[in-house]
Order: sequence, then C-alpha cells, then structure tokens
Amino acid sequence: MTARRRDVELANWPVAVLAGGLATRLRPTTNNIPKALLSVAGEPFLVHQLRLLHSEGFRKIVLCVGYLGEMIKANIGDGKRLGLQINYSFDGPTLLRTGGALKHAISKLGEQFLVIYGDSYMPVDFAAVVEAFVRSEKPALMTVFENEGRWDASNVWFEAGEIHRYDKKMRTPQMRHIDYGISVLTAGVFAGFPDNVPFDVADLYSRLVSEKQMAAYEVKQRFYEIGSAEGLLELDALLRKNTVSVPG
Repeated sequence: MTARRRDVELANWPVAVLAGGLATRLRPTTNNIPKALLSVAGEPFLVHQLRLLHSEGFRKIVLCVGYLGEMIKANIGDGKRLGLQINYSFDGPTLLRTGGALKHAISKLGEQFLVIYGDSYMPVDFAAVVEAFVRSEKPALMTVFENEGRWDASNVWFEAGEIHRYDKKMRTPQMRHIDYGISVLTAGVFAGFPDNVPFDVADLYSRLVSEKQMAAYEVKQRFYEIGSAEGLLELDALLRKNTVSVPG
C-alpha cells in the first residue's frame, strides 16, 4: 500500500465493529461459530478486518458482540498480537441489534468514533472519510457507494453531495447508492434512544438524514461481504490471490 498524506491522526479515533448478529443467512455454518470467525483465506474474517484497520492507522477497536461473543473474545483477545487495543461490549442476555449495541458501547467509544459492519471488508482511504466528517461540521457521516443494485439493494438517494433519503425498506427509483458500511458518529446522536433496548442503526441513520444532520462521503471502491455464501467465497478467493488493495 502506498503512503498517503493524512490530516487526521487515526490512532485517536476508536472504531466500533458490529459483530453481534445471528448470521441466519449462513446457517447451518454459523450454528456453532460466529460469522466474524468464519475462515477466509485461512484466517478468521475478523482478523482480516482488523489487519486492514491497523494498516490504515487505527489502534483502538471496540467489538460489539452478542451471539457467541465469548468465542470471539477467546479467539481475538486484547489485540496486542495485531498491534491493536481491543475492548469488548457485550449485548447481555438480550441481543440489542446494531443501534442498541452501539448505544450500549458509548462509554467505551467516547465522543466521536467510526462504525463498520462486522461482515464487510472495505478497502478504502479511511483518513479521507474522517477528514470529510471533520469538514462537514455535522454530528454524523455516512459513506455511500453508487451500487446501482449490483452487490446489494441500493437504499440511498444521494445527489449533489447530499443524502436526500435513506430507507432500507421503502426504496425509490432515485436510490442508486447504498450505505457502504463505514459511518462516523458522535455520541450525542443517540439521545432519545433508550438504553438496553434493541433497535437498528438504520433507524438512527434515517432520522439523521431526515433532519439533515448526516453528511455524506462517496467512495468509488466496491465493498466485499461475507453475509452470504456467495460473498464469502468471492472474498476468500480474492484475498488468497492478494488482489484486494486500498487505493493509493
């Protein structure tokens, strides 16, 4: 990976990895192993994610875990072998879904942090994402990608640098982009959502978009995912060939 100029120090930015889901689409494979630990190119997928984050300059990681979370902690540990500081936020007896898990982890994440999905591999310039968030002076930022329905259903109406609509259920013809999977949030955006109550982060994002409090950063590099058997096989093959790289 070529060296890039950085105007932000990413070592000071925590990253929340949402890795608590049930992975029902991958059953029965995930009956006894969490999706984050599925083997990809000979290693747990989460290790590939964490190595990518380290290469981009991040050092502080919070793993939001629920289903089989103790297995993840036993396998990944404190992150020292990967050059990282890893903390864990456990949902507890009730799975909190993505939004509830993030709110539950706020005390470990601090006032501003990044969020990535636990089943996505996103080889992009993370520093550029954070810089766009800082410039926006808004409390949240979503990365978007012009998907055109190719790798998943498009759910974002993005035009002229602004998100006009975000909805994962009621899609419109203007939606040519997709929530790429990297967001930057401030702790205050969770005000109004109750503690320890399950809700989806998509609900939070929809509200922020409607209130024009969500900035946007368009990425050009496609994402990869292991949420489906097909995606898992594709990324496994690409990483074995070492053909996935971060743009310089």
